[in-house]
Amino acid sequence: MSSKLLRVMAIGVLVPFSTVTLAMPAVQATAVVSTGEAIAQSRAAASSDERERVQAFLSRGDVAQQLARLGVDAASAQARVDALTDAEVAQLDRQIEQLPAGGSSVLGALVFIFVLLLITDILGFTKVFPFTRSMR
Repeated sequence: MSSKLLRVMAIGVLVPFSTVTLAMPAVQATAVVSTGEAIAQSRAAASSDERERVQAFLSRGDVAQQLARLGVDAASAQARVDALTDAEVAQLDRQIEQLPAGGSSVLGALVFIFVLLLITDILGFTKVFPFTRSMR
């Protein structure tokens, strides 16, 4: 075989091999993790996330203003959250998540009813608003 043919064959084999080899992630050492350890790590991560969400809520400007109106220093509120247990932080986070985002639920219900009646008027099922035309 000629040296040129050998060179082409070598390049033809080495280029795909090196591409595949470089694309593979490095092998890392692993260890067996017990179920208890996995659950503990998961709970610790969830607790950390909940604590961060509560801290972020307390650091919002509108919340800090409301705390100031109530006579609570923002720094002392942050310190109190740091002193809470994981279960207490989880409960507080759930309560914060259930708070309305703004406005009142009555306004939301009225908007929903208006849109529902508007759609039924347009579809021709009702005739509540004089400014709509029925599709029927």
